[in-house]
Amino acid sequence: MPEVTVRRRGELVRGVFRVLADHPDGLPAKDVLAQLRAIVPPTPFEDSDYPDRPGVRRYEKIVRFSSIKAVKAGWLVKERGRWSLTDEGRKALARYQDPEQFEREADRLYKQWKASLPEGPERELEESPAPAVTLEEAEEMAWREVEDYLQHLYPYDFQTLVRSLLQGMGYHVSWVAPPGPDGGFDLVAYSDPLGTRSPRVKVQVKRKQDKISVEGLRAFMAVLGDEDIGLFVSTGGFTKDAEQEARAHPTRRMTLLDLEKFFDLWVQHYQDIPEEGRRLFPLKPVYYLARED
Repeated sequence: MPEVTVRRRGELVRGVFRVLADHPDGLPAKDVLAQLRAIVPPTPFEDSDYPDRPGVRRYEKIVRFSSIKAVKAGWLVKERGRWSLTDEGRKALARYQDPEQFEREADRLYKQWKASLPEGPERELEESPAPAVTLEEAEEMAWREVEDYLQHLYPYDFQTLVRSLLQGMGYHVSWVAPPGPDGGFDLVAYSDPLGTRSPRVKVQVKRKQDKISVEGLRAFMAVLGDEDIGLFVSTGGFTKDAEQEARAHPTRRMTLLDLEKFFDLWVQHYQDIPEEGRRLFPLKPVYYLARED
């Protein structure tokens, strides 16, 4: 089997960095790997399948293996199948133009990180990164399925999920907008059953792929009273300007939930979420072996 040289690993990972350099918010791993093929084409060996796994290309696996050191070096972030560069990663791309030098510096930082680990399963796992790559791919696949399901859910059903989440978190939802155009918000919730204690939480729910702009956020803020808290849930996320507006507004208290934050809260409070919500968006944990011997 041909060896993947230090220079080749550097070429592949620098190629990943070049793809990501133009995308400050990162890209799905599958898009990174597809674009990488155009700027760092696979060798005939890399473009072949594993003999025991027909249909599984070596190229993508080699790139994933090769990029592990960049992650541990603090240059690359992989989260839920989305890859992005850190500030240090951007500096490394500019500083180490030679692929071999780039790879050797990543290796140095990786070894430095590894030496800092205490003795135990995590350190032993680093001797064979195959499980880490398998877990990475499994997490990506799982997240793509979750994301696709929620993005294509009927909007009123997604509103039901938000209501269920609030109930699972201990809030009492006193009003739910019926299907159709709303009056600027979709749910009203309180911290007590009778709604006698402040604050009142007004909730806007958007099941859409586009990011909410600052104008869209301001339209929601306009329906908030002085004592209200606003909760804006959007599967498409929010623009940087909208996030800044929510943080810096002098009189309106706002919380923004994108798809990932919504999912994290759903997992955290899953056991307390009403049955209606769990039927609509059921989850099941998957366990992986973490050997300690």
